[in-house]
Parts: sequence; C-alpha cells; structure tokens
Amino acid sequence: MFKDNLVQLRKYHRLTQEEIAEKLGVTRQAIAKWEAGETIPDLDKCKMLAEIFEVSLDDLANYEPEENLGLHIPPKGKHLFGIVTVGDKGQIVIPAKARKTFSISAGDQLVVLGDESQGLALLKSDAFLHMAELVANCTLKA
Repeated sequence: MFKDNLVQLRKYHRLTQEEIAEKLGVTRQAIAKWEAGETIPDLDKCKMLAEIFEVSLDDLANYEPEENLGLHIPPKGKHLFGIVTVGDKGQIVIPAKARKTFSISAGDQLVVLGDESQGLALLKSDAFLHMAELVANCTLKA
C-alpha cells in the first residue's frame, strides 16, 4: 500500500522523484526504491512525506482505495467512510470507523443539519449547543 500511495500522491501533486528527494534530503534513487517497494523509508522520512502531501501518516501507509470507492487519499482530517443505506423509517447506520474517529457511542445525541444545495451534516448535540451558546453570547454583547 505504501508504495502505491506514494506514487499516487507524488503524481497527484505533480512532483517528480527528484523534487521529493530534494525536499527529504535523499537521492532520487531512494525515492525510486520506495515506489518500487524495494525499501521503505524510516519513520522520520514518512512523517515528512505525510507533511509534504498534507495527509495523515496512517493514510500514507495504510490507505486502500478499494475500501474508499477508489478515490484518492483525502487531505488530513477529511474522511470518506463509505456509503450507507437509509432504512424504511429514515434510519442510517454510521460506519464503525466514523463512530470511532468521532467518538460516537450508543445513546449519543446528534443534530442533523441540512442545506438543500449541499446536503446533510451530523454534529454531536453537545458540540452544537456549545457553538449555539457562543453565538448567542456574541449576539447579546453586540
């Protein structure tokens, strides 16, 4: 996965092996070996690569396009958790990885926001209420 992700990210960012090598302080041949899967860079170089491409270190090493509809590695902090099906009564199941990433547990309350041109958004209710309180306080002070 690492080698394929490295090639994909380098090409997406329109960088040559030489340009990446220069940013990392290694040879072009080292980049070629990483992309061929002959060797793997040390952790410090992996961290630098993740920073250069603005992706998470985990996605650089482990991202699998098949699991994510064949899409490219998302920018750091952005996620595509997959497709869900709406049930007869409008219920959806939030994918396990999404629940883990956002610390959503059974019994948590979520606020559903909608924009007819952009779609739906889910927020934890406590975060939404905190944000609403901040807005209300700013309005009262103005």
